[in-house]
Amino acid sequence: MNKYSTKSTPVITKPFLIPFILVGLLFPLWGFANDITNPMVAAFKNILLISNFESALVQFAFYGGYCLMAIPAAIFIKKFNYKKSILMGLALYAIGCLLFIPSGKMMVFEAFLFSYFVMTCGLSFLETSANPYILSMGDEITATQRLNLAQAFNPLGSLMGMFVAKEFILAQLNHTSESERLELARNDPNLFTQIQQNDLNVIIGPYLILGIIVAMVFVIFAIAKMPSSKNEHDNKLDLGSTLNRLFSNKRYLKGVVTQTFYVGAQIMCWTFIIQYGTNELGMTKEDAQSYNIIAMIIFVSSRFICTYLLRYINPGALLMILAIGGSIFILGAIFITGMTGLYSLIAVSACMSLMFPTIYGIALNGLRDDAKIGSAGLILAIGGGSLMPPLQGAIIDMPSFTIADFMLSSTRASFFLPFICFLVIGFYGWNMIKANPYSIKEI
Repeated sequence: MNKYSTKSTPVITKPFLIPFILVGLLFPLWGFANDITNPMVAAFKNILLISNFESALVQFAFYGGYCLMAIPAAIFIKKFNYKKSILMGLALYAIGCLLFIPSGKMMVFEAFLFSYFVMTCGLSFLETSANPYILSMGDEITATQRLNLAQAFNPLGSLMGMFVAKEFILAQLNHTSESERLELARNDPNLFTQIQQNDLNVIIGPYLILGIIVAMVFVIFAIAKMPSSKNEHDNKLDLGSTLNRLFSNKRYLKGVVTQTFYVGAQIMCWTFIIQYGTNELGMTKEDAQSYNIIAMIIFVSSRFICTYLLRYINPGALLMILAIGGSIFILGAIFITGMTGLYSLIAVSACMSLMFPTIYGIALNGLRDDAKIGSAGLILAIGGGSLMPPLQGAIIDMPSFTIADFMLSSTRASFFLPFICFLVIGFYGWNMIKANPYSIKEI
């Protein structure tokens, strides 16, 4: 048997089945939030007549909440427990969604950014709690496989978020073009303001419903009995010693850096596929979003396939192979024009499917109770999703580039950023090939 095979060890044992299902329900819940939000970058740009850089601040606020709240969430878990942290996350998530109501009435972009920030402070609590909680629900040797299984349901929420964004937001917005809106703003400001308000009301609706659903999930978790994890009742917080151990763990540190680049690559590819379709191929935003949905379907299918392959293949090796594939497809999106370039960008999702949970599982392997704080570092790494999209948006705002005699549009050139990210991911995978990621020995 392959020395990395986990065939003889159950991924989920019976005592943990119900808790696994309940915590697993959180994964599509934050997947929905992530992917209903990505298309809002393009929506706010047109509604509020702002630049690509400014509209990409939606991602800065969204993933900035993850970044800022990760360490406080980990300390909260350490002082209390996973269940209470999940409840805190759900509460902030619901409040952030409901803040869209006053934000829309105020018609102030910064108010929407604050709403996204509060929402993702809650998501930071949820991800900081749920990922290590899932890892603790069984044998350590199947921990990465178990997390991949739970993460496989995250894209189902993402698909629903994309569908809602396409059918209930983008398709319902006023289709007045940006140039026509500029003309209205100059000649008929009252009509322009009315169109803006109607469009913002369209955005508010799905977030309001989402807030109500999250509040209902809060009630379910409040009354549910959840098992304690190993060392759950050890509430002593020795942050200095924990950080010293984490900072001396090379595998963990490399994992945090790699996760930062992965999240940046994922958010850039999924956020700006709409701009790729509209700027390069003249599509409408809702039509371009349809290709985003196709990319997510590919992502979901690949996640299940890659989770199965982890039973036989070293996770580091599979991570490296997929990173190489992602790099090649990104180059296709950059240098190949027309629909072929778009198809190449869509294909990147097949290579991204494994990456987040596998990097996460390898980095946290063997940390035991330090995983509570260690998890925060990997959630902090989601900050890559807050920094890189505005950089890509700033590149898209630039004029076309000329390389020798080759003309490259700013939209296609901007995808060099995720290309660099995949190189970093591939290097991490290569570093993990010779090391057994199921061993607690530090690399």
